[in-house]
Amino acid sequence: MISNWRRPARSGARTIGFSRGVLTGTLVAALSIPLTAAALTPSAAAAATPPGQIGADTAAQIAALQKVKGSLSGAERKLDSALAVSLKARTDASLRTALPRLDTAKGAPASSVTVDIEVTAVTDGLLARLRATGASVAHASKVVRSIRATVPTSALTTVAGFREVTHVRAAGGAMTSRAGAPATTSKNDQAAPGRIVTSPPSKSERTARVETALKKALNTPGRPSVVQQGELTSEGDAAHAADTARARFKVTGTGVKVCALSDGIDSVSASVASGDLPPIDVLPGQEGSGDEGTAMLEIIHDLAPNAELGFATAFTSAASFADNIRALREQGDCDIIVDDVLYFAETPFQDGPIAQAVNDVTADGALYFSSAGNEGNVIDGTSGNYEGDFNGSGQTIGKFAGSAHDFDPGDGVQLYEPLSDESQGVVVPLFWADPLGQAADDYDLYLLDAAGNVTGFSQDVQDGDDDPFEILQTGAGAGQKLAVVKYAGADRYLQLSALRGRYEDANGLTAYVTPGVTRGHSAAVNAVSTAAAPAAGALPFDLEAGDPPNPTGPFPGVFTRDQLPERFTSDGPRRVFFEADGTPYTPGNTTSTGGVVRQKPDVTAADGVRTTAPGFDPFFGTSAAAPHAAALAALALSGNPGVDPDSIRTAMIDTAIDLAPAGVDNRTGHGIVLATRLLQRTGATPQPLVRAGEPRAEETSGDGDGYLEPGETGSLTVPVTNVGDGRATSVSVRLTTSDAGVSLRPAVRRYGSLAAGATAERSFTVSLADDYPLGKPVTVQASVSFVGVLSPTSTTLTVATGQPAETPTEFAYTGPAVPIPDNDAAGASVTIPVTGSEYASKVTFSVDGETCTTDTASTTVGLDHTYVGDLVGTLTSPSGATATLFSRNGGSGNNLCQVVFDDDAAASFSTVTSADAPFTGTWSPISPLSALTASPVVGDWTFSVVDQAGGDSGSIRAVTLSVTGFVE
Repeated sequence: MISNWRRPARSGARTIGFSRGVLTGTLVAALSIPLTAAALTPSAAAAATPPGQIGADTAAQIAALQKVKGSLSGAERKLDSALAVSLKARTDASLRTALPRLDTAKGAPASSVTVDIEVTAVTDGLLARLRATGASVAHASKVVRSIRATVPTSALTTVAGFREVTHVRAAGGAMTSRAGAPATTSKNDQAAPGRIVTSPPSKSERTARVETALKKALNTPGRPSVVQQGELTSEGDAAHAADTARARFKVTGTGVKVCALSDGIDSVSASVASGDLPPIDVLPGQEGSGDEGTAMLEIIHDLAPNAELGFATAFTSAASFADNIRALREQGDCDIIVDDVLYFAETPFQDGPIAQAVNDVTADGALYFSSAGNEGNVIDGTSGNYEGDFNGSGQTIGKFAGSAHDFDPGDGVQLYEPLSDESQGVVVPLFWADPLGQAADDYDLYLLDAAGNVTGFSQDVQDGDDDPFEILQTGAGAGQKLAVVKYAGADRYLQLSALRGRYEDANGLTAYVTPGVTRGHSAAVNAVSTAAAPAAGALPFDLEAGDPPNPTGPFPGVFTRDQLPERFTSDGPRRVFFEADGTPYTPGNTTSTGGVVRQKPDVTAADGVRTTAPGFDPFFGTSAAAPHAAALAALALSGNPGVDPDSIRTAMIDTAIDLAPAGVDNRTGHGIVLATRLLQRTGATPQPLVRAGEPRAEETSGDGDGYLEPGETGSLTVPVTNVGDGRATSVSVRLTTSDAGVSLRPAVRRYGSLAAGATAERSFTVSLADDYPLGKPVTVQASVSFVGVLSPTSTTLTVATGQPAETPTEFAYTGPAVPIPDNDAAGASVTIPVTGSEYASKVTFSVDGETCTTDTASTTVGLDHTYVGDLVGTLTSPSGATATLFSRNGGSGNNLCQVVFDDDAAASFSTVTSADAPFTGTWSPISPLSALTASPVVGDWTFSVVDQAGGDSGSIRAVTLSVTGFVE
């Protein structure tokens, strides 16, 4: 049912919006939307055309674009339409004349463009041919069969012509669900002030923000001193009664790992230093850029303080996002995963690649939470969403092919959807009900200004093996409107959304608005889609001028059924027509009576809370709500570890406080979750959790030097700690090893009972055979049993053997300088062969250099690179074990020279700032090098550097691996 709403008259011209939405700069350039306001004077023909009709001038401009579409070669048909038209217009003056308000061909063409390349398979050969064109590859997903790459503009058609390539689309944009203060136009944001930020902060802005936060957290002008206590607690802790629940049920998140996906965790070191976060388990190289992830993790930690935390960025590409969801479950052992990201290309009508990843991890037993979105809702009059069956206008339009959609469901004809005057710079995707990769029905999307000129378009070719998707971004100026044209094919159900914009009656046009803007992986069946309600103060600005006041929250009190949700929170439901593989739910019916309807969102949680992350105090949006809901689930799972995910989801739904309108609704789902009610329903009780700690080995029978060596016997002391919430009884430890020549006695030791937080030690006897390899660590599996659901726990312990030598042996790379490719996942590597002792007691790694300088042209430093904060450096042993040395640390500083990475260093390289450049001295690495000594060290070691951001370059020149063996 289409509902038509009219907003009250308003005055003023202040525009405000949401952050962070990102439509990549590449796509903005490719679409070439005129984002500066201009005087628009309708022609006489346009002025005489009825408001809802397409005039002759408009039809001629659409026809000019369609002429390009019809003339494309086989390779060009695989290109994003904006890229194809841009390439044509650069050599076709008549096309530029025919489209007077479309800036596609104006200005000097960019030398390269970032694209998503959809392929039949990702192979090494394809990647090599792609790089041979001069392209750099940021991510390649074999599962999703998609490549994010920056390609020379001159090579676009060549790449599209590769036999494996099915489509080349300007890099897909994404946005988080944060609602922020009014934005301001910057050099990176040429859209109208206050609307969606079209580019992430510049690298210099990111550096300044991160380093300011780090210095504040460390409470010193330079280096770390004393770790402080946490500074801020989310008001959602009290509003959800999580503080009360922790005290009443004695559960804190122990035994549960919660992992977040967002833009980045730039300031995580500052949050750890201030005590607002524990150490975070980050997927290697997936720190991302930005601080929304930091803010989300702080919320989780505030409500579930003893839960383990993990992170991976969702912002490299949609394919990388999907890969990281699976990796967090498979590699990170995450029990609960939460994100706040929407990719604009996520279809509402089918579980796409990201939703399929969500389906995989939930089928594997994980709980998944996602933001419902900040795209508005019909109840609050904040929506810019329309969906319904294609309605042919029935008019003969001679100048362009196909038929324009009639938005008027009655007897009238209206071929436009009018945008509010403040819907400037917003992203508008169009979807229709064809399966992904199988669209044979061809729909196109056009943006027009008040005078009827085409100012934006999206008209990809859909001919049977394509996605049913078009996208554009609105420009500046009043009176903008959208038109949908069915170029060829059958009538289909469609959705047209102005994300973070609104449809509004204007200039004789009626706005047609429907519920159901929430979409994508948040609408997956087993994802918990989360709406937002304020925990404390109101959002401190109007969504659009003249809006009613924003609601406030109960803090320091607790949410009640009288709570109003945020006016921007996205509504459901979500009608879905196809299963993940494209099989229709209702074969032959892709209309408003077909498919299946999913009730979304599911629940509501707090936003508008405090965090220490720069720019997120307060933190508004469903981006803040989703981690609150995830943390509440962590408390429930912690208090009843044996409960299955479906039971947690059901308990959250059943115990939620119903909000208006009564019953399950499309704006707040089942209502607000309270921790006390949830934990009562799930039967939460304090659980013990006992884990083995680092062992100590001492020689008791041998040569008397104190070191456990071949042929000797020693005492092995194994501590265990109850890190859980409840008392542990009947604690025992069983030790086993698969290492030949090692004897452990007894097999089991009893430790008695342990209160929460208590530690106990017992000793075992360990003996080494005469022929046990010198210095080889003993690998021991410690299985700790106790009374409780979480029993037993298993920990791999490493027992050092041998007497370390006093001096190391150095192995240096002596080859030529190796260039580091800009923003390419392949990176650069050098090999360092190691000979001599089979095992090492210690390794350190140095980036060398003769003369240290920040000179960008220096050849005397060990690693020259402008903007070291782009780089991730790793060291890999012959066994394949890897340690991260540095990971996007150092901001805008240039060059590493005479810097040593040593586990025993007082300060971590994560605390360096750009002021430390050129980077020298001794630092502890991001992850310990000791992990590389468990296996033989003889063989080839690899030092690799990956540049994860564009615009800077450098080389690996001189590095050294120092290996300390053992006394014979």
